[in-house]
Amino acid sequence: MTDLTTVLAQLQDQRKQAKREVEKLDEAVAAITRLVARNGAGRTGAGRGRRRLSVAARKRISMAQKARWAKVRAKQEKKAA
Repeated sequence: MTDLTTVLAQLQDQRKQAKREVEKLDEAVAAITRLVARNGAGRTGAGRGRRRLSVAARKRISMAQKARWAKVRAKQEKKAA
């Protein structure tokens, strides 16, 4: 019986230590959560609105796409001829 009493006491001590560790982890999680909430880190782009391209950027994209299509058409004309 003495062995069981000793084992029970050890288990209770380990349980107390684990409980203290969980409490420390909860505090750490809460602190990090407050930091994230304060500086806005971790936010998704949902509230940011739509991104706009400058006129120059749209023109570059347009010209690049036109060049791609011209290349495709040129290959098709070579195959047809």
